[in-house]
Amino acid sequence: MSHRFDLRVYYEDTDLGGIVYYANYLKFIERGRSEWVREIGVDQRKLMDEDGIGFAVRRIEADYLRPAHLEDQLCVVTEHMESGNSKFVLRQAVMRGDETLFEAVVTLVAINRAGRPVRIPAVLRA
Repeated sequence: MSHRFDLRVYYEDTDLGGIVYYANYLKFIERGRSEWVREIGVDQRKLMDEDGIGFAVRRIEADYLRPAHLEDQLCVVTEHMESGNSKFVLRQAVMRGDETLFEAVVTLVAINRAGRPVRIPAVLRA
């Protein structure tokens, strides 16, 4: 199963040359993950407020393949790769049409308010 999240590159995302600043790809994929979780029916704010569970990025492997530019229409593709008791791994790509600009493998860990790993909620494991 994959999730798609469309976005446009704005001036604030770029450097003086109109090229997306490298750290903004991490913001783009974060938005893609947030929309994926929302689409599967998980209210992250409620999960934190009521259950005290949040998610933290534990590891990220990123490859910057081609630059995105001002006004580009992009798509963040998120795919689930694997899960454990307290972590899951996603593959994410930032695409411009059929062209892959950025790829990442992201490991997320479910944590409690004290920052300790906890079991992933059943709704997400399903």
